[in-house]
Amino acid sequence: MNIKLIRPTIGWKEKAIAYRQEHFDHNEFIINGSELLDKTEDYEEWLISVTNNTKQETVNPNWVVTDTFFAVDDNDDIIGIIDFRHTLNDFLKDFGNSGYSVRPSKRRKGYATEMLRQLKEVARAAGLKELHLSVERSNEPSIKTIVKNGGVYERSFEFEGEEADIYKIEL
Repeated sequence: MNIKLIRPTIGWKEKAIAYRQEHFDHNEFIINGSELLDKTEDYEEWLISVTNNTKQETVNPNWVVTDTFFAVDDNDDIIGIIDFRHTLNDFLKDFGNSGYSVRPSKRRKGYATEMLRQLKEVARAAGLKELHLSVERSNEPSIKTIVKNGGVYERSFEFEGEEADIYKIEL
């Protein structure tokens, strides 16, 4: 599988908007790992926010330092999006260090597993010893992705009436 994780730039605007639209066309209005791409109409505004959140000096005071990546294939198509939260604040303790999504037309091909595998290298290079990821119990494909990457069940919680679990991945 040949994908690479790249940082968003202005040059990815049209493909990012098409990526978001494919989720919306499938009635998916929450795009995990997108750092609110699903809630922002203005790509440039989103790009500024995502870029600012990569540094302690400019991170949103209500957030944590976060790296966001597009997962791009050999055709320069955006296959997915994944983020890496360097630390966890009180809000994020139940959501973990990463969220990710794969565009609906590219699912069940191993992309999420590869995205998370590559993100583990990013996290290791940033000095983390482990990642914590949350997943709704009903999301079997994501559970399989996490387990394939070494995830071990840690604990459960409930959010907005949905049961979810936290998994830990040793790096």
